[in-house]
Amino acid sequence: MMSFWKKKVLGSQRGFTLIELMIVVAIIGILAAIAIPLYANIQSRARVAKAQADARTLVSAVSMYSAHMGSLPGALSALNSSATNSAGQTIGPLMPSTPAAPAGWAVYSYTSTGTGTFTVSSSGDGTTVTLP
Repeated sequence: MMSFWKKKVLGSQRGFTLIELMIVVAIIGILAAIAIPLYANIQSRARVAKAQADARTLVSAVSMYSAHMGSLPGALSALNSSATNSAGQTIGPLMPSTPAAPAGWAVYSYTSTGTGTFTVSSSGDGTTVTLP
C-alpha cells in the first residue's frame, strides 16, 4: 500500500519546460541590463553630492573665519586650528580636519583674491564643483 502513494506523488510532479525557463532567463537578463547602468549612475551622483556638501561646509567655515578675523584664511588648513583676532577673541577650530574628496576626485582647492572673494572647488566624474 505504501508504494501506491509513493508512485502517485512522484508521478504527479511536473517540471518546467525549456521555453518557460528561457523566458525567465530572458526577463532576468532584461532587468539586469536596465539596473546595471542605473546603479553606476547613482554612484557618480553620490560622489557629486558629497563634493557639493563638503564644498558648502568649507565655504561656511571660511565665511565664519572671515567674519571673526576680518580677513580670509590663507589656506583651508587654517580652519583646522584656533585663531585669535585683533580683539583677543579666539575661534576654532572651525573644522576638525579638511574633508577628503570623493574617490577619484581632486582634493579641494581654495583660492582667494585681494578683494575678499574666494572659491572652493574640486573636480571629478566629468563634473566640477565650485562654490560660492
